[in-house]
Amino acid sequence: MSKQAPFNSNESLPDFKTTLELVLNNDLWILANQMQQSAMEAESVAANSLPDPKLSLGLANLPTDSFEFAQEPMTQFKVGVTQVIPKGDVLELQHKKLQQMAQQQPILREQRKAELVVTVGSLWLQHFLAEQSIALINQNRSLFTQLVSIAESRYSSTMGGVRQQDIVRAQLELTRLDDRLLKLQQMKEQQKESIQRWLGNQFISNAHALLKNATQGLSYGENSHSEKITLGSELPELSLIQKQAVTELNDLREETIFNLFLQHPSVRLIDSQVAVSNINIELAKQSYKPDWMVNANYGYREDGLTGQSRSDFFSVGVSFDLPLFTANKQDKQVESQTKKNQSIKVARWLKLRELIAGFKSEYKSLSRLMERETLYKETLLPQINQQAESALIAYNNDDGDFAEVVRARIAELNAKIDFLMLSVEKQKSILKINYFLAKNAKQIFYTGNLSSEPSELKNNAGAQP
Repeated sequence: MSKQAPFNSNESLPDFKTTLELVLNNDLWILANQMQQSAMEAESVAANSLPDPKLSLGLANLPTDSFEFAQEPMTQFKVGVTQVIPKGDVLELQHKKLQQMAQQQPILREQRKAELVVTVGSLWLQHFLAEQSIALINQNRSLFTQLVSIAESRYSSTMGGVRQQDIVRAQLELTRLDDRLLKLQQMKEQQKESIQRWLGNQFISNAHALLKNATQGLSYGENSHSEKITLGSELPELSLIQKQAVTELNDLREETIFNLFLQHPSVRLIDSQVAVSNINIELAKQSYKPDWMVNANYGYREDGLTGQSRSDFFSVGVSFDLPLFTANKQDKQVESQTKKNQSIKVARWLKLRELIAGFKSEYKSLSRLMERETLYKETLLPQINQQAESALIAYNNDDGDFAEVVRARIAELNAKIDFLMLSVEKQKSILKINYFLAKNAKQIFYTGNLSSEPSELKNNAGAQP
């Protein structure tokens, strides 16, 4: 069984898409769930079989004065077979119930994959934010070092009215940048360690070796990845699936919005649970019917002591339950299963309401992030850059304040990091919106044009897992 190569913790993190593919191909929970599904399918076959018959052997009416088998005509050697026939359609219903529970497992795997994509994708984006922020600070740190050198030179030559407090201020900002770098480095390392939890290590190889025989025939980790992994240097541009429905959200009818979420794995899982609950109701109704037990016995008798022939005996009988007092048992069992069924249906509506509310909230968040991103790109960043350049030119011409130069450069650095943060938050928001609308996990982090998406995505777009 081939599997995607585990991630080496000594290497840099792979790019966004590769990271998520590695996660999906090395999650041991998926492997365990596949084995659980196989176990349920095997159990469903066993559940549809009659109980094993019981064989009984015995001696009846043996005289205790002589223990002679032929002494008394009542003495016999008995062989009996008993077969229990469960009530009604219990066997078939138990078979269907276990089959339905087995069919839940692929849905659980799709839900697990979708949640992993959002969780690990968000961690990767946070790691990217920390790393790129570190790069921005390192780029600007050299500028602050130059400002300190210029201030010290002017202070020692009494040029430009530089004060000692200006030098102290510049050195303080350098120290703050160093502290900021340490915090970002800490965040970057934490995100990386969190991602490595899913990227794989020697435990994955050990688990595969341990379960080599048990996992034969299971489709796990089909995509191999052996090339050297390098860190992605660009922020992924995720595609918003069902873009028209998302952008026209305010004009959509409630029924249309509702239908967008019916294929979400968490909803389909509840639908499957409703189907299992319906079978449980039918199983409870079977308790009104009797269990049957058929028994057959053969009794062998020896010829008499005087040679007279004795006939053997054959007996057959049927016994069954009499479900007469149903008020406190069968009626309550049916009522209990019916209430549970209604409870699951209510949970389905709650889940749909939760998905719709989360989707609308994330949509509004994305709208504001895009507005802010445009504001930063077209107005704020150019203005702050112009302000910083003007402050530096004025200072070099002995017409500005050194503190103003420092403040302007700090403001420019903060604005660049804020803009980077907005870009990252925008991708995280798209990731979450796609989670609500995607029919499979790979759609969530797809970065192409959905109108020309690869055949794999097209084939899986409307498929049940």
